[in-house]
Amino acid sequence: MSSNNKGNALSRMFGGSSKGGKMKTAQTPQEAIQQLRDVEDVLNKKVEHLEGRINEETAIARRDARTNKRNAINALKRKKRLEKTLQQIDGTLTTLEYQREALQNAAMNGQAFTALQSATSALKNVHKELDVDSVQDIMDELAEQHELSNEIASAISNPIGFSADIDERELEDELAQLEQEALSEQMTRVDLPTVPAHPLPTYTQPVVSTKAKNDQLAELEKWAS
Repeated sequence: MSSNNKGNALSRMFGGSSKGGKMKTAQTPQEAIQQLRDVEDVLNKKVEHLEGRINEETAIARRDARTNKRNAINALKRKKRLEKTLQQIDGTLTTLEYQREALQNAAMNGQAFTALQSATSALKNVHKELDVDSVQDIMDELAEQHELSNEIASAISNPIGFSADIDERELEDELAQLEQEALSEQMTRVDLPTVPAHPLPTYTQPVVSTKAKNDQLAELEKWAS
């Protein structure tokens, strides 16, 4: 990359312009993040170039260490300068990376804040149409309608006409009376046996004489002994 292109990238990074030297501020975090990435790309290419130069100077110093000591020392001096520049660029890259990450975090926080702000605004708009008194009035009206609905259902389910005036206890008493009458009528229809006209024979227990009783007792005592 040419020095002019590198300068343009650095100019964009620090808000400068290639014409007139006017300063330009990044409009959004995304633009600033992109500028940081552009500069990181330029510096990374510079690092690659410096590392190649350092390897070349190291090879020269190693090659001329015995045959051309002066040339070897100059190569080592150039190597040291290149390493110092490389160290500075590494520090700059670290700073740029830190700043880019900070911008990315800030952008995410900004998006989260915007989302929360929008949600809060939407919630406020909803609550404009709702307040505690209105909600309570609606709930009272709803309770009244439920009560009215229950009263209507109860009225519809009640019997209409003669059956509404019938006493259930009276019906039960009448039913018990009818059952008793049916039982009495059934009993009258049962055929009972007729009483005979002639007298029934009587049963008389045979009389046992005293002597027979004594003989029976004597026989039992004899058997028992």
